[in-house]
Amino acid sequence: MTEQAIDRAGIKAVEGLIRPYVRRTPVIEVNSGDFGFGDNPINLKLELMQHAGSFKSRGAFTNLLRREIPEAGVAAASGGNHGAAVAYAAMKLGIPARIFVPTISSPAKVERIRQYGAELEVGGDRYAGSLAASERWLGQSGALPIHAFDQVETILGQGTVGLELEDQAPEIDTLLVSIGGGGLIAGIASWYASRIKVVGVEPEASPTLTRALEMGRPVDTEADGLAADSLAPRRVGELVFPIARRFVDHVVLVSDEAIQNAQSALWSVLRLAAEPGGSAAFAALLSETYRPQPGERLGVVISGGNTTAVDFGG
Repeated sequence: MTEQAIDRAGIKAVEGLIRPYVRRTPVIEVNSGDFGFGDNPINLKLELMQHAGSFKSRGAFTNLLRREIPEAGVAAASGGNHGAAVAYAAMKLGIPARIFVPTISSPAKVERIRQYGAELEVGGDRYAGSLAASERWLGQSGALPIHAFDQVETILGQGTVGLELEDQAPEIDTLLVSIGGGGLIAGIASWYASRIKVVGVEPEASPTLTRALEMGRPVDTEADGLAADSLAPRRVGELVFPIARRFVDHVVLVSDEAIQNAQSALWSVLRLAAEPGGSAAFAALLSETYRPQPGERLGVVISGGNTTAVDFGG
């Protein structure tokens, strides 16, 4: 199938293709005062309720449905969520899958991959090590690589989060989105195309897009921190970078402590069990790293919930 442009038309076409396979995740409206700051309406897009526990299922199904799959099946390197999503999509479509994850991947994510029946290899301490292992396997097997973020189909699939959210909460002025490799924010920003303000949120310990914007190109940077199993590739995607530079208003950095506090607050106030990476965008509000204007209507993507924790101290 010919490659689609990463734009509203491409995202809309993909949405129709994957609709039978993904959930239209709910949006709930809360008030910032519920969390002890301001008086702004906040629309939370609950992608932690997506199949396989994160938004990643959108990109996984887009890849498997739009690309020609060899007899050897597919392979994916992942901090955990992408691997779980590819394993789930492969299970549903009857496609062999081999998933490579690092040793820092959370037990919840590893268990999900196993439950979905994919072959699993755990090794290396970060995403980069898993990627290298997957590339060696691809050279031997002839399997199709499914990239976690730097693939046209992946970005188009993640862009359907924006399509849904605009329909569910058209009044939003500003949307906060967490960043790892950048597939999610690239897809969402491509959908909105500067019609609202899209703000990226990265961990201080893994500032991939921040460093790329400073240098004018994707560069290797540190990859560590509490959310390292979902928000810590070594560099932002090559496809992602020009989209982010064009459509992302700016990027803010949040500490591990702020992420942990956001996890706790989401559990205490809403009983949402979000993982660290899924909580990062909300952490920017709670820590006042992003300070909304009076009356500013906010959106936040709660991007994943693959965690074994239940009680975050609330």
